Amino acid sequence: MERKKFGYGTLFFTMFTLSAFTFGGGFVIISMMQKKIAGEYGWLSEEEILNLTAISQAAPGPMAVNMSMLVGYRMGGPLGLLVSVIGTVLPPLIILSIVSLFYDAFSHSPVVKAALKMMQAGVAAVLCDVVLGLSGKVLKDRNLFTILLLVGAFAAAYVLGVNIVFIILGAGL
Repeated sequence: MERKKFGYGTLFFTMFTLSAFTFGGGFVIISMMQKKIAGEYGWLSEEEILNLTAISQAAPGPMAVNMSMLVGYRMGGPLGLLVSVIGTVLPPLIILSIVSLFYDAFSHSPVVKAALKMMQAGVAAVLCDVVLGLSGKVLKDRNLFTILLLVGAFAAAYVLGVNIVFIILGAGL
């Protein structure tokens, strides 16, 4: 496969379009980066992309931005990192800015209100799934201390109205 010439403009445009047209979180954009950067452009090998993916998962922050930083740095050093991150972050920033401009105008629409209620229901369902999945693991271990910690944290938050920050700090101790 012929390796295409690297350029900062191409790097920016690649990251910009990937960020603008991929939905579904970090793994989706990373798989698209892999197809574009390793497959189409040949800038990095599949193995390098997999290694950078592992590092980006371990680092704090959004996985897509972490991956963008690593690819940009690998391709063009500090300037490549900057160009790549700006290309990745700019589309969501533009989209959210536009949405926020028109939010007030559309927020009174019954259709928009219904869509937002549906999104809230979706978020609630995802949170319930996470809570049930994690609490199921705690209960499956049958460790009395962790079960008491789970029940105590729930009671402190739900019944007593304790701030979650204090619950997390207490559980950490």
